[in-house]
Amino acid sequence: MSPRIALTLGSLAMLVAAPSHAADAAKKKILFFSKSSGFEHDVISYKKGQPSFAEKQLLELGEKNGWEFTFSKDGSKFGKDYLNQFDAVFFYTTGDLLTEGTDKQPAMTAAGKQALFDYVRAGHGFIGTHSATDTFHTDNESKKGPERYVNHGAKADPYVHFIGAEFILHGAQQPAKLTVADPKFPGFAELPKDFSFPEEWYSLKDFNSDIHVLTVIDSPAMKGDPYKRPAFPNTWARQEGKGRVWYTAMGHREDVWTNPIFQSILTGGVKWALGEVKADVTPNLKATAPGAMTNPPYVEPKPAAAAKPAAAGAPAPAAVH
Repeated sequence: MSPRIALTLGSLAMLVAAPSHAADAAKKKILFFSKSSGFEHDVISYKKGQPSFAEKQLLELGEKNGWEFTFSKDGSKFGKDYLNQFDAVFFYTTGDLLTEGTDKQPAMTAAGKQALFDYVRAGHGFIGTHSATDTFHTDNESKKGPERYVNHGAKADPYVHFIGAEFILHGAQQPAKLTVADPKFPGFAELPKDFSFPEEWYSLKDFNSDIHVLTVIDSPAMKGDPYKRPAFPNTWARQEGKGRVWYTAMGHREDVWTNPIFQSILTGGVKWALGEVKADVTPNLKATAPGAMTNPPYVEPKPAAAAKPAAAGAPAPAAVH
């Protein structure tokens, strides 16, 4: 590691750990919602009734920044009165949340889904990490083949428009280079122009034209069919009515959650979503990732019986969770 990067990481650690200047003010309240109607990620699963790994990290960030977290997997609570208790809602979710699905936790209602949109448009914040884009797929495309590689534009699910894009699939975990598109956005000032670490990197589609791109992933340099496409956004912010939507595709691995670069990016995003800091979120998709709407080619999966065991060290097949 170069001295410059080492110094940067040290500065980031101090930045993330710095106490809030508004320590004496009332704590901002954030709902962390992690229902998994589809695949449940390990970092949000409960082990022996204990808080998940991600929740433990958020409790530490909350203590340092004056945020109070409520953790829930109960979608049935979503409604105007319930949501208005919070300053922001934070999703780490999967699948059709209107169904009980994989984790068997209570489902959200259609009215509850609309209540989320109304809540943010009225001036609140929304934060999404990793599989928040693997949620409410257009026309249930998470269960389909070639259809899931198509951009639907105005016909995409309202949630896709709301969060800013939709998950297609991912390939083998690997290091990838991300380029910072807006170093002035909260959380990015101390970051190097480019950074890299191993992660489960999502390939995304149907980007809203109104997103303000914060990081761009160098997909052409990556291994695997999901990344055979031009560079595309990985983190962004956008206005939703009077409210604020912020998303990053990072957050699969435990060592990402403890990485000072990720923590700085996340802390800045949460502060902006809460309205604690201001930022220019003028749409910049065409300027930062002009080829973003070109999706990877569909590759017909091999029949299970015909699949050969992977050689030692070979990349794992692409996954669709």
